[in-house]
Amino acid sequence: QLQLVESGGGLVQPGGSLRLSCAVSGSSFTLNYYRMGWFRQAPGKEREGVSSISPTGGRTNYADSVKGRFTISRDNAKNTLYLQMNNLKPEDTAIYYCAAQYTVGTEYTSLQRIEYGRWGQGTQVTVSS
Repeated sequence: QLQLVESGGGLVQPGGSLRLSCAVSGSSFTLNYYRMGWFRQAPGKEREGVSSISPTGGRTNYADSVKGRFTISRDNAKNTLYLQMNNLKPEDTAIYYCAAQYTVGTEYTSLQRIEYGRWGQGTQVTVSS
């Protein structure tokens, strides 16, 4: 079983930055075979896709609301996914989750929840002055 653990959340002022990490562990797995994504869920709202990255890191995509401010990356050798968040806004306040889906032979990315089978427990990000 794959385990995902997020870290790096916290309280930040508007305009500030945070870097989230997602450490992936498990037995006999290779992160190169997994599509990865970041999702978030604000109080009273549905969980939404923020960003996704293909298994090799060659393709990424972003929700319109974070384009130009957030950057997703991965280090397969360290089994870690990252989300650099700059120019944070109060509307970015949410619990952020990382997600993984086994996939081979494709660089497909997705912001759809249904396309991910493994999830972390989430890390809280609060943007407030």
